[in-house]
Amino acid sequence: MKIGLAQINTTVGDLPGNRKLILDAYQSLVAEGADLVVFPELAVCGYPPRDLLFKRRFVPDQLESLQDIAAQTASVPAVLGFVQPNPSSKGRDFYNAAAFCFDGEVRQIARKSLLPTYDVFDEDRYFEPADLPLVFEWNGKRVGITICEDIWGNVDVSRERYPHAPVEYLKEQRLDLHLNLSASPWHCGGKGEQREGLVSNASLACVCPTVYVNAVGGNDELIFDGRSMVANAHGEIIAGLASFAADQAIVDLENEAAPRLHATFRQDLMRNIESALVLGLRDYVHKSGFRKALVGLSGGIDSAVTAAIAVEALGKENVIGISLPSAISSEHSKDDARDLAAFLGIEFHTVPIADIVSASEATLQPLTAGYGRDVTEENIQARARGLLLMALSNKLGALLLTTGNKSELAVGYCTLYGDMCGGLAVISDLPKTRVFDLARHMNRERLTIPVNTIEKPPSAELRPDQKDEDSLPPYDILDGILEGYVEQGLSSQDLIEKGYDPIVVKEMIRKVDLNEYKRKQAAPGLKLTPLAFGVGRRIPIVQRYVS
Repeated sequence: MKIGLAQINTTVGDLPGNRKLILDAYQSLVAEGADLVVFPELAVCGYPPRDLLFKRRFVPDQLESLQDIAAQTASVPAVLGFVQPNPSSKGRDFYNAAAFCFDGEVRQIARKSLLPTYDVFDEDRYFEPADLPLVFEWNGKRVGITICEDIWGNVDVSRERYPHAPVEYLKEQRLDLHLNLSASPWHCGGKGEQREGLVSNASLACVCPTVYVNAVGGNDELIFDGRSMVANAHGEIIAGLASFAADQAIVDLENEAAPRLHATFRQDLMRNIESALVLGLRDYVHKSGFRKALVGLSGGIDSAVTAAIAVEALGKENVIGISLPSAISSEHSKDDARDLAAFLGIEFHTVPIADIVSASEATLQPLTAGYGRDVTEENIQARARGLLLMALSNKLGALLLTTGNKSELAVGYCTLYGDMCGGLAVISDLPKTRVFDLARHMNRERLTIPVNTIEKPPSAELRPDQKDEDSLPPYDILDGILEGYVEQGLSSQDLIEKGYDPIVVKEMIRKVDLNEYKRKQAAPGLKLTPLAFGVGRRIPIVQRYVS
């Protein structure tokens, strides 16, 4: 049997565009000899649709799109994810479902059993769980269909709502073929290897091949990496598609002579991070209707990495760099910004802000006389830059990219309505130490980021001779504390027992908690770690719990 894997990049709510992607891939794979074509979870409407499901016409419109797709199928079945209304008056209004279509009709419907409700997932808000996975006869084969979480088992199946573990049920069904339609977003921490293990284990449990087709592309902050795969009945991965790119292939289950793994199916960490950021940025910009991006270039590491990613994602002709030096900005920072733009080949302009800052301070002087200089004057510089960059974004029709990293965002080392201005926070889930790692990685083949930008001590340059370590511990220490507190949920005592200085731990935790209000007003950021500052983290702004 020849299975067509259609790893397509859908856009949430773009029913005509998604339909065209589905039909183009279907027709292409059928022409190449596929006996069955498999698509990702919720391919008809894109994943995750979230509260679009509550719009009166959304689900009926996507059902019409599904029927149009089914009508164009021939004798070769297509299996694709869609939203099915719940015909019962009990439970949620919808099912997360998969349609098995051929000869112009929807012939079978599978429903998702386990509904993830953790981190970025909130499927329990919308969907009713199925009791059991679908098992049916087709072409002399017993086929089982599961959807994404059904093979993960992260949901507690002991709860009354989930009486069965889907893979455990399928073990007893004597399957010839197991299909899993997925929309599994990527993050650091071995997600790819973890999925390989799950697919392999499902095949071993069911004693049959498992075909796993994952979504690819960026939708808001989520980045789907694809990496669709097939495991044989012995649990061996015999085929793997590209990572972070649309891809399709035919896998002959009768011919397992040698594994067919795309060159990017398995990549090292830094290449994964780079690929994820490029895909997430490109899709966010293009799916939002933009073509160009604007980056404020300070001469620092964060804006340099952001600009380099933007060039890789959009092309150098679509990236504009703006240097906005103040009276405090060092000559080497201005030179580094200019050198970066030259290395990247992007349009570059210098817009001094000294006069704006002076005028702002003079305007406020009647109200601030008698107060000493403090962070107020520092923030005026950042906000002057934000004002001008947003104005240029409006005038040029270019999306402004914010350049702050996760370490700074965590402790509030950023200015609301200043350097936080913009439409997308590209590296906001990348700790500062990883930003340096990524910069060195991007310089591996040619000089992309100036060496001085990487080697000089980090500084916001909002006061003379300022260094980040004037206010923060060294970044390797800070990032370790933040990973433990933010991502792992460790308490201050846990971190102190790991060897961190008690005074530093308590002060950094206090900064994280105090700056929740800033993060709630930040631009959306691309998710790279197991827990990002986004929809997956829901800490109250006003709260008094001390960890």
